[in-house]
Amino acid sequence: MTDWLLRFVKGIFIGSGFILPGVSGGALAAVFGVYERIISFLAHLTRDFKKNILFFIPLGLGGIAGVFIFSFLVSYAFKFENLILWFFVGAIVGTVPALWKQAGREGRGVKHWWIMGITFVAFLIFLLFGKELFGDGVAQNFGTWVLAGALIGLGVIIPGLSPSNFLLYMGMYDSMADGIKQLNFSIIIPLAIGGIASVLLLSKIADYIFKKAYAELFHFILGVVFASTIMIIPFGAKYTGTGIVIAIVMFIAGTALAYWMSQLENKYQAE
Repeated sequence: MTDWLLRFVKGIFIGSGFILPGVSGGALAAVFGVYERIISFLAHLTRDFKKNILFFIPLGLGGIAGVFIFSFLVSYAFKFENLILWFFVGAIVGTVPALWKQAGREGRGVKHWWIMGITFVAFLIFLLFGKELFGDGVAQNFGTWVLAGALIGLGVIIPGLSPSNFLLYMGMYDSMADGIKQLNFSIIIPLAIGGIASVLLLSKIADYIFKKAYAELFHFILGVVFASTIMIIPFGAKYTGTGIVIAIVMFIAGTALAYWMSQLENKYQAE
């Protein structure tokens, strides 16, 4: 039961990455130790199918819960976005030791430091200037919602990529959050089509790279995780004295929870 609940909570975190701007579901899957298994499952659906389905049921339910919970939050309490983001920054910091250890599982050399450093700089620049790619937004129709779903799927495959950022840039974010909250299937269905198609097509590529260049890919992931973490820190936010205290508490809470979960990961080897 503890293992089941752990995966459910992880699913909530990962699901939030598809809703909260600046947060990456793929990055959270990586820092919570389930990214590789997700990619392997999606790339080989028939391999150990029953075992994998049982494993992913709580993760999937948590992911769905996270999407709905945070779609309501962004609609009704988005003014607290900065505090939520501090919680997620803490969550990433709390899992960095486990992620760092995982990345070096097959060795770490000078080239891996270079891969991580170059990826960090390149991805940070891309995130900083990505908004210009979309101008004043795009029309909202079935095709563009499929595209939005594909971007969400891409956020699963590429840790550190925040789909919500791009949906904000495209002017589709608010409509997506409201559509999910209101169960608007004219939005949810094309989102699902685009997301499923994206992850199924790209997961085999990611799985192949893992097998051929595990350390290189994981240090690439570290670079994008660190860059995306920098991007979600609300540097420009203005805080009252109480707000500063709450932000610190949220950061510490996120760090403690994530560290505790990463330690449970060592205890419960089912994952």
